[in-house]
Amino acid sequence: MVKGLYTAYSGMINEQNRMDTLTNNLANVTTVGYKKEGSTSQAFSDVLAVKIQDESIGKNLVQRIGYNHPGVKIGENYVDYSQGSFRITDNTYDLALSGEGFFAIEFTNKAGETSTKYTRAGQFTLNTEGYLVTPEGDYVLDTQNRRIRLNTLVDSAIDTDGRITQNGTTVAQIRVVDFEDYNYLERYGENYFEALEGAQITNSSATVHSGYLEMANVQTVSEMVNLIAITRAYESNQKIVQTYDDTLDIAVNQLGRLQ
Repeated sequence: MVKGLYTAYSGMINEQNRMDTLTNNLANVTTVGYKKEGSTSQAFSDVLAVKIQDESIGKNLVQRIGYNHPGVKIGENYVDYSQGSFRITDNTYDLALSGEGFFAIEFTNKAGETSTKYTRAGQFTLNTEGYLVTPEGDYVLDTQNRRIRLNTLVDSAIDTDGRITQNGTTVAQIRVVDFEDYNYLERYGENYFEALEGAQITNSSATVHSGYLEMANVQTVSEMVNLIAITRAYESNQKIVQTYDDTLDIAVNQLGRLQ
């Protein structure tokens, strides 16, 4: 009976993790370049159950009962890198990537340490010094890993290869990279990714679109349907726990009571 309680409990914990992941996706449905996450579940290793010290089979004998399946445990989360829909902005410095690839960003943390992060969010702008930056002020890098600085008094044009031209002259090219294996990428914040040790950077064949933004690849209707299913599963496990609790209460407090 206690095993049943534990199985239902582990199911509730797993559904709670699925709920947390799903609600985070819904919270970022309007976040530019956001890639939704999914969760997985794993079964606990089967446990061999035996009878010991059982007078019905003999105190010195051990009888195999079989394998117990003690429920479910939380697996690993994963990122869905599929492309999101495009939104037209007609802003030259709003960029979207068609195909696999990421923009390279010089990121500075609160301690002042800089590192390269990667993103699909191309909501860029020029700061007062003419540098191409993200809304948080991080610098967009060119193919030489340098900050991109432009003349703020001259109009710019960005072609499908990420080359920026002013007055008919190419002044910079935005760096767009890809990775051989996305398992070596780790989410950092809402729409940044960082390369883990062993990540192999490759050239990207993605096309740069100026005047567009790639939106989150979260399908609201699908996520809401999953939300209902998770809620129902959680409630079912909760009712199992309540039923076991009532049964145990009867066994402990009522059975064998002297009248």
